[in-house]
Amino acid sequence: MMVLAVIFAVLGAVSNAVGTAFQRKAAATVEQGGGVRLLRALVRRPAWSIGIAGVMGAAVFQALALVNGPMALVQPLFILELPFALLLAVPLMHRRLSSEGWWAVGGVVAGLAVLLAAAAPSGSREQASMARWIPVLALTLGAMTVAFLLARSASSPLLRAAALASAAAVGNALTAALLKSATGRLADDGLPAFLTAWQTYGFALTGVLALLLLENALQAGPLVASQPALTIGDAAVSLLLGVALFDESIRTGWWLLPEAIGALLILWAVVRLTRVVPQLVDVVR
Repeated sequence: MMVLAVIFAVLGAVSNAVGTAFQRKAAATVEQGGGVRLLRALVRRPAWSIGIAGVMGAAVFQALALVNGPMALVQPLFILELPFALLLAVPLMHRRLSSEGWWAVGGVVAGLAVLLAAAAPSGSREQASMARWIPVLALTLGAMTVAFLLARSASSPLLRAAALASAAAVGNALTAALLKSATGRLADDGLPAFLTAWQTYGFALTGVLALLLLENALQAGPLVASQPALTIGDAAVSLLLGVALFDESIRTGWWLLPEAIGALLILWAVVRLTRVVPQLVDVVR
C-alpha cells in the first residue's frame, strides 16, 4: 500500500506539473487581459486543454495516493511538482536552465529523500471522529482568516505574498485531509456514501478557496516570498493534520536532526529556484 501511495503521489506531482507548464505556455500566447476575455482566448489553445487535463489527473492521483498511504507521506511528495514544472516549462517556453537551477532541482529531490527517509511516516486510518474534526476545522480556518487579514493590513508586498501563500498552504493541507476522508468513504461504502459525506463538499469548497488565495499571493508579491511559504507550509500542516486526525506517526528522537536537515535543504532549494526562474534565458530556435 505504501508503494502505491508513493507511485500515485509522484504521478500526481508530474500531472500537476504538466498542468502548470502547459497552462503557462497557453497564457504566454494571449495578449494582456483578464476575465471572460482571457478564458475565451485560452479555451481555443490546445496547450490550455492539456493543462486542465493535467490538473484533473493530479486530483485523481492525489485521491488514490491518500487512500493508500498517510498524508505525512503523500503531501510532501507533491513538493516534486515544483522541479517537475520547471523542467517541463523550460523546453516548452524555449528557455534554458542555468547550472544553478539544476543544483536547486537536485536540492529539492535530495532534501525530500532525506526528510522522508528519516521521518518514515506510518500508520493511517481513513476516518476521524467529529470530536477531532471540529477543533481541526476551527484552528485551520482560523489560521487562514488571520493570515488573510494580516495580508490585507500589510504594506510590504513580501509580507502580503507570504501571508496569503501561508493561508493557501493551510487550505491545501485541509483540502487533502478532507479528500482523504471522502475518498475513504467512496472506497468503503460506494458512491452514495461519497455523495452524502460532508467531507466531499468540504474539500471542494476549501480547494477553491485555497486556489483563490494562491492566485492572490502570486499577484501580491514576488515568487520568492510566496513559494517557500506554500511549499513548506503545505507539507508541515499536512503532517500535523495526519497526526491529529488519522493517527499517523513519524520518527522522533535523534531522527529529528536529519529531518530538519532535509527540510532546510528543501527550503534552500525552493528559494534558489524562485530566484532562478526569472533569469531563464531564451534558447535560439
